[in-house]
Amino acid sequence: MGSDIVKRSVSIAGHRTSISLEEPFWQILREIAERDKLSIQALIGRIDAERGEQNLSSAIRVFVLMDLRNR
Repeated sequence: MGSDIVKRSVSIAGHRTSISLEEPFWQILREIAERDKLSIQALIGRIDAERGEQNLSSAIRVFVLMDLRNR
């Protein structure tokens, strides 16, 4: 069940950063953004603002997991 890690660059709060996630997480993140009528960058920005000291990639994975769990 190994999924390749995909690295993408995004702009958050005016600065560029790279995020590495497995492709299934990118797919669900796109679905959530579409559902919430947000760009992926806006959604990641929201996750970033709420993550505290947690690593951004980890925060995104947890966000996706919690969203799926709450559906």
